[in-house]
Amino acid sequence: MEDLFITGLKDYGYIILFLWSIVEGEMGLVMAGIMIHMGNMQYFMSIFIAGLGGFTGDQIYFYIGRFNKRRIQSKLHKQRRQFAIAYLLLKKYGWLIIFMQRYLYGLRTIIPMSIGITQYSAKKFALINLISAWIWAAIVITPAYFYGAEILNLLAYAKQHWYVALPIASGFLYGLHTYFRKMEQHFLKKRKNRLS
Repeated sequence: MEDLFITGLKDYGYIILFLWSIVEGEMGLVMAGIMIHMGNMQYFMSIFIAGLGGFTGDQIYFYIGRFNKRRIQSKLHKQRRQFAIAYLLLKKYGWLIIFMQRYLYGLRTIIPMSIGITQYSAKKFALINLISAWIWAAIVITPAYFYGAEILNLLAYAKQHWYVALPIASGFLYGLHTYFRKMEQHFLKKRKNRLS
């Protein structure tokens, strides 16, 4: 199964990278960096393709927000807090939030949608989004390329010693989730204080 996966990456690496970058991102970019390290993909082509994928994904979310405002507000009422935070971030940071949103766990899809709901220029969003996507791709792929051997050794160790790796990974994810939850509460508290 593992050999089949690696063969698939070698044969269809750029297509997989593009599609993965639309949907998720970082894991696909790290895999691309490792594949570059192993000589199966090209560095600049991978950054170009991954950037286009990330750009495409955010453009889709932006236009979902632009053309489905009422539907989003009725269907995604559980995400009201995230939309409120995204709106506050857009007001506070302006175009910079388009750069920052790729690194904000839990808000990556909400921010482009919430920007789409506003009257923000579609052309300006697309330009900033494209540049941001290429920078993001380079930031994630480059370390994976340079440290490909170390990452492969770490993955091999984690596979053999899963009972050690699993709690560490779980703890890291829990810490990340807690951090962003606190950040979310901080922004909502600031908004509440401003309104009262």
